[in-house]
Amino acid sequence: MCKHGNVPSPGFVSPGFDPGHRTMRTPLVMLILCLPLWVGEAQTATAPYQLSGSFSALSNSFNGVPGSRQPLLGWDGNAAFPAWHNLRFVLDYTNYQGKNLGSPQRGHFPTAGGQYSHRIGRESIFGKMLFGEGWLNKNWAANGAMGTLASFTIYAGGGIDTPLSRHFSLRVEGGVVHTNFALEINRTSLFPYYRIPGLPSDFARFSTGIVWAPRLAPPASAVTQLSTTPPAPPESEIAFENESSFGHWGIEAGSWWSYLHVAGFEYDRHTWGKFIGARMDYVGEILPLTLLRQPAVEDEYGDPLSHHYTTVPGLAVTPVGLRMLWRDGKVLKPYFTIKGGVVGFTQKALSPDGAYLNFTLQEAVGMELRLTHAWEIRLGAGDFHFSNSRQVPSNPGIDEMMYTVGLSYHLHSRRTAD
Repeated sequence: MCKHGNVPSPGFVSPGFDPGHRTMRTPLVMLILCLPLWVGEAQTATAPYQLSGSFSALSNSFNGVPGSRQPLLGWDGNAAFPAWHNLRFVLDYTNYQGKNLGSPQRGHFPTAGGQYSHRIGRESIFGKMLFGEGWLNKNWAANGAMGTLASFTIYAGGGIDTPLSRHFSLRVEGGVVHTNFALEINRTSLFPYYRIPGLPSDFARFSTGIVWAPRLAPPASAVTQLSTTPPAPPESEIAFENESSFGHWGIEAGSWWSYLHVAGFEYDRHTWGKFIGARMDYVGEILPLTLLRQPAVEDEYGDPLSHHYTTVPGLAVTPVGLRMLWRDGKVLKPYFTIKGGVVGFTQKALSPDGAYLNFTLQEAVGMELRLTHAWEIRLGAGDFHFSNSRQVPSNPGIDEMMYTVGLSYHLHSRRTAD
C-alpha cells in the first residue's frame, strides 16, 4: 500500500546513484506508482493561511557595477493571510549573503503587500506586489567603502504553486526588486549620498520552495446551504481621526526639528479572519489636512539654518494597511495597525534638495472604547515616518511620535426584503 511519504568608482581603490544497481529499482518503481495517488490527494480547497520557505537568488550584488556583477544566494520566508476575493495580505522576509569587489554583501528585506491568485486546474498562478525596507551592512561598497544602510524597496513578481499533497505545494517564483542604495558622501559631493554610473538599483529575483497550508477550508461543494437569508455583511467602520506629533525618535530617520499634524478618515474592514486571537482588518486612510512645520531655511541635509519655522500643507493617502483588533465585541478593544502610503507637499519637504512626494510608514497601538452600539472613541500612539526613499540625491526624513484621537462609526448595510 502506498504511503505519503570591475569598474572602479570615484574615491574607491580597485581591488551516488547507480541506475544499474538492482536494489534501487524496486523503491524507484514504487515511488513512481505512488506519485499519482499522492498528487491525487492534493489540496483542492482554499487554504486560510499559507506559510512558505524558499531558496532564493538575486541576479547581482549590491555593488555589482559593470564588469564585476555577481549573483547572491539566500532564502525567503513568507506568510499569507486568508484570501478576500482571491487577494491575500502577505508578510515577506528575504535574506541574501555573498561577497563582491572585496566587500561582504548582507542584505535583509522585510516587506508586506498583496498577492492575487487564480486557480487553473490543480495549479494556482499568482501575482505579487510588496513594499518595505532593504537593510545592508555598512561596508557593502567596493573594497570595504561605506554605503547607506537602508532603502525603500519594491518587489513585483509572480509564480505558480503545484500541489504535492493536501497541505504542501511546490512554489516557483520570479520577479524584480527595486532599491535606491547609495554611497557615502565624498569630499566633492554637494549631497549626503551619491550614486556612481552602473551602480545597480534593479535586480531579478528567483526562488523555489515549499508552501505549507496548516489547515484547509472546506470546498464550496461541501458547504450546505441551510438558509436563504443572505450572510451578514463584514464588520466595518470609518474613523474621524486627528493626529499630532509630541516628540521625535531615530528609527529610520534622523531629523529632530520638524513637526507634523494630520487629520482625516480611516476605513477598517474585517477581511482576513483571525490570527493569534486578533481580528484581521484591511485599513485604508486619507488625510486631507496634513501640515508639516519645518525650519524656514535648511541645508541639503535637512539641517536647520534658521530659528524661524514655516508651515507646509500637504495631502497623505494610505491605500495599504493592516489592523489587528483584539477582544472584538467587548467594551475595551486593543489594536495594532501598520499602514503604508504616500504624502505630497506644496514644496520640497525637509530640504531644498528633497522631494515633493514622499513615502510613509505608520505603526501604532491603541484602544477603542465603546460609547454606543454604533459609536466608539479611539485613543492611540505610534510612529509616523516619511522620506523620499532616495528618489533624489538628498533623502531627509522624520520619525514623529504621534498621538491619535478619533471617533469611530460602525457601518451597517441595509437589506432589501425578498
